[in-house]
Amino acid sequence: MARAGARVAAKPNRPVALVTGAANGIGRAISHHLLDAGWCVAAFDLPKTSLVQQFRGWARSSLTIEGDVADEDTVADAVRQTLDRFGRLDAVVANAGIMLRRPIRRLSLEDWRRVLDINLTATFLLARAAQRALRSSKGSIVTIASTRALMSEPNTESYSASKGGLLALTHSLAVSLGPDIRVNCVSPGWIATSEYAKLKRKDHTQHPVGRVGKPQDVAEIVAFLLDREKSGFVTGANFVVDGGTSRKMIYLE
Repeated sequence: MARAGARVAAKPNRPVALVTGAANGIGRAISHHLLDAGWCVAAFDLPKTSLVQQFRGWARSSLTIEGDVADEDTVADAVRQTLDRFGRLDAVVANAGIMLRRPIRRLSLEDWRRVLDINLTATFLLARAAQRALRSSKGSIVTIASTRALMSEPNTESYSASKGGLLALTHSLAVSLGPDIRVNCVSPGWIATSEYAKLKRKDHTQHPVGRVGKPQDVAEIVAFLLDREKSGFVTGANFVVDGGTSRKMIYLE
């Protein structure tokens, strides 16, 4: 089951987001960006990650919850903890995900199901558990898919299928939960979550914008999509954040 951080009262007029996969990479960048912008954040990730350490500087405005996003009871409990702590819920960012790169002949059914459970089913569980609170706040859901929902490399069947499913789930939820709740998707391309300085020139120049992406690039657009004043006419959409790479035609010489 989930485990909460210290209970500290938050200002009731501040918006509140629940972010999964918040201990590292894109999820951490999204959480920190929202906190810096004045949000309260319930940060949700697996036990034995760096989750608690990542949010020590925001004791009054953050809540850390440890558990498995693919577990139905844990997800429902995470929503309850968020509401108990902050009194409201304005946004869910379904970011948690894993990849198994494995030839299909070696991809077990157990492996397939685990990837889909974390990357896709967990988003359904979050949306279902949070929808009542989000309707009350006229809130928003942002799912984090991938450009692999639209194109593939070898041996990524479970990952690509899960991310493609997120695109369909996003527009389905947008229609089902609207107009109270807006639901959008962000599909990152190559986002370097560590050792950015070690990337090579060819890594950057293959992108039409001239560089590899950073977690902050994703955090910025997520924050935009969560802001009803700025993006209130946007729902059911998928935003590709890949430096233009998926639009670049490649010819072999």
